Amino acid sequence: MSFKTMRAALVVAALGSVAAVALSPAMAQDAAKPAAAPAAKPAAGGSALADDPVVARANGKEFKRSDVIALLQQLDPQVQQMPLQMIYPQLVDQLIQAQLVTEAGYKAKLQDSADVKKRLKLAEEQFVQQAWLKGEIDKKLTADKLKAAYDKWIKENPPQDEVRASHILVKTKEEADAIIKQLKGGADFAKLAAEKGTDGTKDQGGDLGYFVKDRMVPAFAEAAFAMKVGEISQTPLQTEFGFHVIKLVDKRKQTPPTFDQATPQLRQMVAQDIAEELVKGLEKTAKVEKFNIDGTPMANAPAPQKK
Repeated sequence: MSFKTMRAALVVAALGSVAAVALSPAMAQDAAKPAAAPAAKPAAGGSALADDPVVARANGKEFKRSDVIALLQQLDPQVQQMPLQMIYPQLVDQLIQAQLVTEAGYKAKLQDSADVKKRLKLAEEQFVQQAWLKGEIDKKLTADKLKAAYDKWIKENPPQDEVRASHILVKTKEEADAIIKQLKGGADFAKLAAEKGTDGTKDQGGDLGYFVKDRMVPAFAEAAFAMKVGEISQTPLQTEFGFHVIKLVDKRKQTPPTFDQATPQLRQMVAQDIAEELVKGLEKTAKVEKFNIDGTPMANAPAPQKK
């Protein structure tokens, strides 16, 4: 793992959970979509926090619904997307099993073992690292720095042209020719894509969404960008995936994200830069010695700094 990767991971941990916002011009168009309906509010006089019933007990230790939710949030994103009722029994079992194992460990006095104490010390050091980095980053992560980072990104990433296209992908030229003939006769493109298409887009009527030129197979991109809106390809296009019949749905220039839209991602980017500066500053004043894996001095290691 590179230093920058490790630094980034440490900073993310220090900053806690931050919503990942893709810093791309297309984000502005996506942000304009209607928001999902808000969650239902608790009944008058009630409280979401107060409504936290006990869901299990193990040797007198109580577990509440909030404990189940907290455990779920620690699992893989794929698991978190599953309906809660589907995995609820397994989550409760996991809480109970973890508690029983914990009790067995304490009964065996493992909390006093050298291994556990070493692990606790390492965990403490990590929390101290995160707390110090977060405190220093919070001092230096100013609105001016965020605005400067935003202006720099906008300058380095000018909006590109993009198109929205649909396609019908089939295995042979004969199939594609037959589809083009049907389309010329007035057949519905989306319906044919659903019936004849061989890739995952058929479930969306062949819709590929918006894309810039360098995000598609070159031959496909060249053909799509050369078409007019509403036009359907008159001859099949062959690529490594098969034969395509293309319909150009729309053309547009990307709209860059606003500063507010980009701020969450900018905060992480700027925080990582600040963290790198902080660590380099510490290294400059530290006495550092590096050795090879066999314990011999590292040939290219810098000379120790005098304090």
